[in-house]
Amino acid sequence: MTPVILLEELKKFVEESTKNILLETKNKEKNCERAKVILGNLPRKEAETNDVPYIILKFLTGQDLQKAGAPTEAKAKIRILAVTYSEDRSKGYIDALNVITKIRFDLLMKRVVGKCFKLDLPVEYIVYEEDISPYTIAEMVCNFDIPPIEQEVNKWL
Repeated sequence: MTPVILLEELKKFVEESTKNILLETKNKEKNCERAKVILGNLPRKEAETNDVPYIILKFLTGQDLQKAGAPTEAKAKIRILAVTYSEDRSKGYIDALNVITKIRFDLLMKRVVGKCFKLDLPVEYIVYEEDISPYTIAEMVCNFDIPPIEQEVNKWL
């Protein structure tokens, strides 16, 4: 449940972070729009190219750990993909970099998402080198400290 709540809170955070960024679309009637923020996967395969621009938030891995003498910890790794469109390859590259950089900046400034998910360094980001024009993809991988599950102890044992 906690990874789902993290993704939902991160979605709100990313929507707020990118609300003023207008990006080119394939739709000739609607030149620019905000990127849609999607959890997990696109709803259908054709959306990969038809629904651009978009940002996908994906849970990658989780980890529960406890070091000797320390409290229980829980961590989650999240991938953020920003997909942009432009017939101008240079503009598409800059748009994707701009989106991922804005999200990165806001995460590093605030460090907390949804009042209980703390950003943990490192934050890694990249713009893909592959030529898939007119599309460009930028990616960021973030680690978050999430609330751990505390063991219930039966005091009568």
